[in-house]
Amino acid sequence: MEGKVLGFLIWTLCGALFLGIGIFAFFAKKPMGFWANAETIAVDNVKGYNRAVGKLWFFYGIAFILLGLPFLAGQNSPLIALVSMPGVMVITIAAMCVYVLVIEKKYRRK
Repeated sequence: MEGKVLGFLIWTLCGALFLGIGIFAFFAKKPMGFWANAETIAVDNVKGYNRAVGKLWFFYGIAFILLGLPFLAGQNSPLIALVSMPGVMVITIAAMCVYVLVIEKKYRRK
């Protein structure tokens, strides 16, 4: 029983990190970057851009935590391979698409 809870707790802490990034971005004064090791785009509305990026990270963190629920079924549960791993890939690609196609397109300085 402890292994199930410990695995889910570690997964949840990783998701909480994404939630923290979202909260930090939501209240940041300078434009918050989305891509690692890349310069932030030039934006006209910094507050609106940061709120959009913050919401994106926040919802990503919530979805990430929910995808960790199969860990509660046990360490060797096939649900981890069938739900959690592909789910993380899907929500990561979806977050990238939302950033590029919606947020960056809306807030990039023209």
